[in-house]
Amino acid sequence: MNSEKLLTFPLKPGVYLMKNREGKILYIGKAKILRERIKQYFSNQDSRAMIPFLISQLEEIETIVTFTEKEALLLERNLIKKHQPKYNILLKDDKTFISLMINHKNKWPKVSLVRYKENQKEDALYFGPYTSALHARVIFETLTKIFPLRQCSDKELSSRKRPCLLYSIKRCIAPCVGKCTKEEYDETVAESIGFLKGKTKHVLSNLKKKMQEASDALEFEKAGAYLKTIQQIQSVTEAKESSVQLDIDECDVINFIRKGHYTLLVKLIYRDGFLINSEHYDFSLTLESDEELLSSFLIQHYSVEKSPKEILLPIEIQDGKDVSELINSKVVAPQKGDKKKAIDLAFENAKAIYEQEKLSLSSKEELLLELKEILNLSRFPSRIECFDTSHISGSDAVASLSAFTNGEKDPKKSRVYKIKTASSGDDYSALAEVITRRLTRGLSDNDLPDLIIVDGGKGQLNRILEVFKELEIVSIDLIALTKEEARHDKGLTKERIFIRGKNEPISLNPHSSLLFFLQSIRDEAHRKAITFHRKKRSERTTLSLLDQIQGIGPLKKKALLKQFGSVKRIFSATESELLKVECLTKKDRETLISFSTQLK
Repeated sequence: MNSEKLLTFPLKPGVYLMKNREGKILYIGKAKILRERIKQYFSNQDSRAMIPFLISQLEEIETIVTFTEKEALLLERNLIKKHQPKYNILLKDDKTFISLMINHKNKWPKVSLVRYKENQKEDALYFGPYTSALHARVIFETLTKIFPLRQCSDKELSSRKRPCLLYSIKRCIAPCVGKCTKEEYDETVAESIGFLKGKTKHVLSNLKKKMQEASDALEFEKAGAYLKTIQQIQSVTEAKESSVQLDIDECDVINFIRKGHYTLLVKLIYRDGFLINSEHYDFSLTLESDEELLSSFLIQHYSVEKSPKEILLPIEIQDGKDVSELINSKVVAPQKGDKKKAIDLAFENAKAIYEQEKLSLSSKEELLLELKEILNLSRFPSRIECFDTSHISGSDAVASLSAFTNGEKDPKKSRVYKIKTASSGDDYSALAEVITRRLTRGLSDNDLPDLIIVDGGKGQLNRILEVFKELEIVSIDLIALTKEEARHDKGLTKERIFIRGKNEPISLNPHSSLLFFLQSIRDEAHRKAITFHRKKRSERTTLSLLDQIQGIGPLKKKALLKQFGSVKRIFSATESELLKVECLTKKDRETLISFSTQLK
């Protein structure tokens, strides 16, 4: 752009829009003096990595004059939101937010892990949002361990006649059957809300007071429960406390790291002087200077988030006063003391996140959260167990359990089963038998999954729901997954997912990662069942060879198997090795060796 053209831009505050030949907006910026700011792009003194890419595509610069810099800030935010230029940082309002929700106006409130867009329910409190599904779930699990609120649905709550498993493991105080008073439950709700707001000191003070009152009243069991809750909160608080403490009630600390075209920004959240949470945001192809990046982030971010009393930045921004007024928060760039240490800590976090290889875990958490939402699960599916059966014409019937923990295959918790009581060829009864055995043991060991998947359709689903009813299981989700025409071949096929309470199955996009994830779980269970079935059939076939040997009855066969462990090793044994089996005669040994020779 020639110097004559540059001189035509106004000497006033405002916003400039940089466009390409097609008129598409590439970048939107604000300026105290438009002409001076635009001239900097063509001065050959701007070292920003994206400038050459921008200039090579630039065809036109449009300006919008404003009366003040503050108006320019607001206009810039609105234009970025509307046009979403390629080279601006973007915090999209149409993304979904992962939060914790407490329906505090319900008679018996509960905590839920939810995702929402813009509209929140008026009868609920939201905490977050969290940029990481993993971090949100960790907080949710910690909260449900410390504060034993109900986790069941309203329907389950109203239909319960005796407490579920969560009551016996101290994870619920069972309002469903009157194990607690309304006042006690409401106190627990208030404490959980205080905990989420970061008011741990206030929560601990109340709990200690209640513990002392219970102790004075000789209610030692109740006092012990309060003590356990206090210890859990202290443990969580100590784990989260930073060596940097700030003498301020509410403060967000922001810092960032830039590598080439990539920017990663970290926000540390301090409440009551302690670091209680962190969030991070990453951007690519960012053109803004460091000051512009921070200014733009603050304006966009705190237009949808509640701003704290104070925000600490690593550098001063020229329009800091206007930004402070717009977001209703004090914005400062400390140069020393604990606040400067907090800024340095935020940078260390940004550097650590940048260097970590964390994408696979994060994506798994997002996938599991999507699974919870799409299938309307009551629990986050951290532990998934899938069951399948296998037999040929009813013979050698077996079943498998394929376990997945946090989205990853968990061989230690996977199992195979021999079918013991179900009738030959009765798939429904075989499936019910192994799941009954699994859940019965899980109830005694406090070791239950969050989600069970059965290979099959509506019939299998209904049969296992009967098992749930018999065992009084309410805290486990259940789905049935079946391929089109029960095919287990390769390639894309239509899938049907049956869930409780719906007559029609749910269909997922054949190309979706969620469907692929479910298929991989089901196919792993199928593979284990087939493999175990083949092994048992082979053992039975081989074992029948012993029955063909004259003189080898049940007792001698048992002794041989005890000594050698398998039929294959029996037929490979030498005469000296066979001598170790005391019940065998010389004729038996000769017969075994002769038979083994014929097999070879």
